Amino acid sequence: MKVGVVVFPGSNCDDDMMHVMGEVLGLETHRIWHKDSIPDSFTKNDCIVLPGGFSYGDYLRSGAIARFSPVMKSVVEHANSGGFVFGICNGFQILCEAGLLPGVLLRNKGQLFVHQNTWLKVCSTASPWTRGLNRAVPLRMPVAHADGRYYIDEKGLQKLEENEQVLLRYCNRHGELTEESNFNGSVSSIAGICNAEKNVFGMMPHPERAAEEILGNTDGRSLLEVFFGMRKEEEAVI
Repeated sequence: MKVGVVVFPGSNCDDDMMHVMGEVLGLETHRIWHKDSIPDSFTKNDCIVLPGGFSYGDYLRSGAIARFSPVMKSVVEHANSGGFVFGICNGFQILCEAGLLPGVLLRNKGQLFVHQNTWLKVCSTASPWTRGLNRAVPLRMPVAHADGRYYIDEKGLQKLEENEQVLLRYCNRHGELTEESNFNGSVSSIAGICNAEKNVFGMMPHPERAAEEILGNTDGRSLLEVFFGMRKEEEAVI
């Protein structure tokens, strides 16, 4: 499996993702500049990652300008053909702006930038991104965003629930969904969702910042290994 990490002007987590995907998980990893397209060597079995950061300085609206970068045409085509796409933080915002995921990311409750560790409840394992995770054990990962308040209307939320598209919710260390744990005010405490086809996944927390022992936390690696590790093992068997 190959991984392509897209770099927009203002991306600041691209090196983190290149390191974790290439050095920690041992995957063939390519950096893709926003003015280029996904390499022809990539197939729908490969994954495109939209990393965190502040693409185009978050001017206009987070992700709204990056959505029109030349590379996004091939990212949308890749997703629509069944290829895997993973967006983290700003990447999640871009996926929503591009229409690859439903809903929108609004300014946090309290209008403040939040940088802290948070707990995540695994809400569904009916996706390749979360299959095999223990739903009874919360994961701890850092967040760093100002526009992380996920919003979708009531009808859209019902659709997400029915299709098991809500993969992660903010919770406390005991896995309980509380007002305090939903620090940014997201609808239904949503921290991460996938599309109906389950090949596109977006989340606000940063698993790449919790992927090595030296960082004091490997919960992020646990999540990443579910999908990327499994795909790697499947290819090894083939």
